[in-house]
Amino acid sequence: MTLVVGLSACNSKFRSYHGPEVTQIQVHKADRKMYLLHNDKVLKDFDIALGFAPVGHKQFEGDGKTPEGVYYINYKNPNSSYHLSLKVSYPNETDRAYASSMGKSPGGDIMIHGGPTKKIYQKDWTAGCISITDKQMEVVYSMVKPGTPIYILP
Repeated sequence: MTLVVGLSACNSKFRSYHGPEVTQIQVHKADRKMYLLHNDKVLKDFDIALGFAPVGHKQFEGDGKTPEGVYYINYKNPNSSYHLSLKVSYPNETDRAYASSMGKSPGGDIMIHGGPTKKIYQKDWTAGCISITDKQMEVVYSMVKPGTPIYILP
């Protein structure tokens, strides 16, 4: 019985992290890289997938772009459709105002999340999110706290 409980704990998607605090996340869209940093030291880096139309800043719902700029992690979603996810604070006031001036919705639900549940045939496949593998997402989820700034660079 104890062995079964011990093994089931190993399969949990919730990991523990006791290292240095992640003080910022940097996403370099052109390089398809995401970095978790403590001050100026890189703690971890990951290859990423982006929205299906990745060049440029997200402006409208459905444009397939990943936002650019400074945002924050709003909350952690343990029940995400994509294994686990971290909500990015897009859209901000400027994003909402621009979309409104064009008579459109800025969209939302931008996340850092795990991989797809089905086979994909293109490198950038999300609706504007930042995707990594499920195992990598478990690590990121354990390391990043709500309120962490995320710098999404072109």
